[in-house]
Amino acid sequence: MQESGENYLETIYALQKQGNTVHSVDVARALGFSKPSVSRAMGLLKEEAVIVIAKNGEITLTASGKKKAQDLAKKHEDLTRFFMMTAGVSETVAEKDACRLEHFIQDETYRGIRKFIKQVDEYQE
Repeated sequence: MQESGENYLETIYALQKQGNTVHSVDVARALGFSKPSVSRAMGLLKEEAVIVIAKNGEITLTASGKKKAQDLAKKHEDLTRFFMMTAGVSETVAEKDACRLEHFIQDETYRGIRKFIKQVDEYQE
């Protein structure tokens, strides 16, 4: 899955976590994209079987889509925290960098970052 598809999944997941029903217009609004762009992306995500679109237009994540979105959200959260801890940058800067890097970082590197965060957390207890 490409970066843009992952961003759409994360957005759908975040909107659903807020307790909202999600439609293409909600995703478009959240990302600042045009409705036609989002509609095309939703079609691609549907083909990848990570979302289901009901007749009324409601978008829900499939089990595999939800798992992928949860993993991305956790990675985003961990990277944001890591950048704030190690680089001393603001949350805004850390968020922006995490959003970009989460799609490209190698699993081995990410595991190392998670290990580092865990060690810091254990030390601080």
